[in-house]
This record gives sequence, C-alpha cells and structure tokens, in this order.
Amino acid sequence: MFDHIGFGASDLPASKSFFVQALAPLGVGVVMEGDYGVGLGLPGKPSLWLHQDDLPPTPLHLAFTASSRALVDAFYKAALAAGGQDNGPPGLRPHYHANYYAAFVIGPDGHNVEAVCHLP
Repeated sequence: MFDHIGFGASDLPASKSFFVQALAPLGVGVVMEGDYGVGLGLPGKPSLWLHQDDLPPTPLHLAFTASSRALVDAFYKAALAAGGQDNGPPGLRPHYHANYYAAFVIGPDGHNVEAVCHLP
C-alpha cells in the first residue's frame, strides 16, 4: 500500500546511523541523500525518508519485513549494537498469528522499530 514514508529526526546523523546499522541485515541502505534528507531502502528504491526537524518527534511504530527468522534475529542484534533499546527480543507472537516472528527495539526519538517475518 505504501510507496514510501518520511518523518523528521531530532538528530539526523544519529537517526541515519541507527537505521543504516539496524536495517543492514534486511538489505536496506542509503539510496539517496541531499539537503532534503536521506532516503533508505533496498537498492534503487528509497522507501524510508529522514530529514532534520527541530520539532519534538511523535514516536512511531515502524515494522520492516524480514524474509527469514534469522534476519529478524540479525536485525535485533544490529539494532541493539546501533544503540537501540530492547522492546521485545526475537520470538513468536502467536497473539498476532501463528507464524508472526518479530523483534522490537526503541530507536532514536522513541520510535518502536520492528522486524517481522510471517513465514513458518
């Protein structure tokens, strides 16, 4: 449904660093960058746009697709190493559905960042 999403960051370099490190296991990296901010995504397609904003951010829940449970685990380790705070270690969340395997971290500006795999 979404082509891309963008939001402000109180510290753009810190947010860029966090998301680049945390999402690297999912194949996400910097696709575009300029005075307007930074676009992250899979090669050739920016899907997450960050820009500097001096207004206090509203924390968001951002869930990123992982193609395997191992990639969810890798995301979690990378996100913690990048400075994220644990908000739910990798594991099944059967209250969502039987194969919902996810991990959650709190990233810059209080965003709840998730990687999820829906495969058995």
